[in-house]
Amino acid sequence: MIKTELCAYSVEACEVAARLGVNRVELCASPAEGGVTPSLATIERVAAIPNLDVSVMIRPRGGDFLYSEQEFQTMLQDIKHALKAGATGVVFGILTADGKVDVERTRQLVEAAEGMETTFHRAVDMTEDYSQAVEDIIRAGCKRILTSGGYDKAIDGIENIAKAVEVSRGRIEIMAGSGVVASNAKRLMEAGVDALHFSAKRMVAGGMLYRNPRISMGGSSAVDEFALRVVDENEVTDILKLIR
Repeated sequence: MIKTELCAYSVEACEVAARLGVNRVELCASPAEGGVTPSLATIERVAAIPNLDVSVMIRPRGGDFLYSEQEFQTMLQDIKHALKAGATGVVFGILTADGKVDVERTRQLVEAAEGMETTFHRAVDMTEDYSQAVEDIIRAGCKRILTSGGYDKAIDGIENIAKAVEVSRGRIEIMAGSGVVASNAKRLMEAGVDALHFSAKRMVAGGMLYRNPRISMGGSSAVDEFALRVVDENEVTDILKLIR
């Protein structure tokens, strides 16, 4: 059966995932940056939720996936912290300046995970040779690849996702993610993937009554800082019904 993974940014979202029967969460912070490493306290609290696997995002900053030595050492240390906190997996991606998978450093991250499941995230979609990247990730020892097929949305990259499934020949799990919703989940499943990754996000108004109109704490008025990200339970339920 195809596995399911919810991209979650809060303890509450993870509790919803467990209650609805999602197999695993990808636990992140900072959705505006595409996800970075969450706090240790958040990891510990989510790891304590019964019947839920927890893969922790290991990403020291937003932006590209070319990391300095200092950033790489932070990633190694964050993996150790995630392991100690009770995570069952970690998620990372690291590239070279010319758009290839950094195989040696990826292998070091896998080794640091000490048996936790390792997912190479959508950094694969930023590589200059997608098929070669799949082979390189397999060579580095990761358990799965999260991919949108080199496009912004997985449904647009479905041909490449199917190609990744073909190239992998069962040597690594392929998980489709980005823009996965109930209306396209069946088509993505038919591409032969092992798992679907989705956020099922819904924005709701926060509880603040007073809102200072002169300040944007994030430096961008495009981000509504008084809106809260929650899980659309109906969307998750619809996706799970298709799979089951």
